[in-house]
Order: sequence, then structure tokens, then C-alpha cells
Amino acid sequence: MKSTNIKWHRSKITTPEIEDKQGHKGCVLWFTGLSASGKSTLAVELERRLFDSGHRVTVLDGDNVRHGLNKNLGFSQEDREENIRRISEVAKLFRAVGMIVITAFISPYRRDRDMARALFNDNSFKEFYVKCNIDECKKRDPKGLYQKAIDGVIKEFTGISAPYEAPETPELVVETDKNDIETCVNQIIEYLKESKVIDINGDSGII
Repeated sequence: MKSTNIKWHRSKITTPEIEDKQGHKGCVLWFTGLSASGKSTLAVELERRLFDSGHRVTVLDGDNVRHGLNKNLGFSQEDREENIRRISEVAKLFRAVGMIVITAFISPYRRDRDMARALFNDNSFKEFYVKCNIDECKKRDPKGLYQKAIDGVIKEFTGISAPYEAPETPELVVETDKNDIETCVNQIIEYLKESKVIDINGDSGII
């Protein structure tokens, strides 16, 4: 740790107080999966549904974060680790103010995802495996990255020249190569209801 002479300043407002006032719990929904598996598409659709039903929600997307906060990081194993470390800390800050935080990152290494989970000691971290067959990911390939990786233009590309370690015990597996986005979003919302992260209350507009 390079920082010295620092002290954590506690707020007079607690997370449970915020959650009581807003009417729902905060949590981190960590989407992991191969490039083109549908993480970002799924994240923004879920964000829309939750927002429209009265929830405080935001998306931290892998590409978006690399435009600013993490623009100085590449795709080596070390840089990927730092990428996940930084976004985990940002997610923790959002979660502390009661928000539902949806992250959409390949996050290929289990130890990095475990590191992210370890920041949350209240069971508010939910790992969702956005599962998609790599052949289907190659077919989608909206940015042409798989072909560039196959041609050797892109080095250290997950699934081609770098590993992807699938979650062993995720909270939920969403198979985007077998189901459409609406079905996948519904599966996640049902999980959130069953986990009592969100409430079923027709009078207030909450899902």
C-alpha cells in the first residue's frame, strides 16, 4: 500500500438506513463471461427494467470504464487484475449507498472474482455467469475481436490466446446462447425476488 497518513471517515448515514428509506436493498451483480456472450446487452436491459420499477441502479461496463478510470491499463494478466481491483472498489462505494450495481466485465480469472467478492461481507455480492458457447460468441463478434485474435493481431485475448476460468459456484447461470435477452432478464429478476434483494409490491411500483 503506497498511501500513508490516511484515515477512513465514516458517514453518519448507514447503509441499512438508506435501504429502508429507498425501499430495497443494495447489491453487486457481477456479470462474467466471454467477449460477445451478451454481458453488456443483458446489463443495460436489466438496468432499464429495475430503474423503471423504482430501483436505484447503475451499470459499470468494462469498455466504458476503460474510457476513463482504467484507460491506462492494458490486457496483460497484471493489468486485468488491477482493472478488476479498481472496479471492485468502485462497486463497493456504490453498494454502500444502497445501489444495485451491475458490472459487466469478462473478469476471466477466478481469483480476481474471489477478490472482488471478499470485499463484501454481507452476502450482497452475486456472481452471474453469462454463459455462451464460444462458437456462438465468434459468430456474434460485434467488434471483430475474435478474428483479430485468431489472426494474431490481438494478443492475450480471452478464449483464444488467454484463458477464461468459468465460475464453479455462481449464484446464477444465464445461458444467452439458448435463451433470448428478455428470458434471461426475467431469470435474473426472479432470482432477485427469491433472494429478497427486490420486493414484490404492486402498490409502490417495485417489481
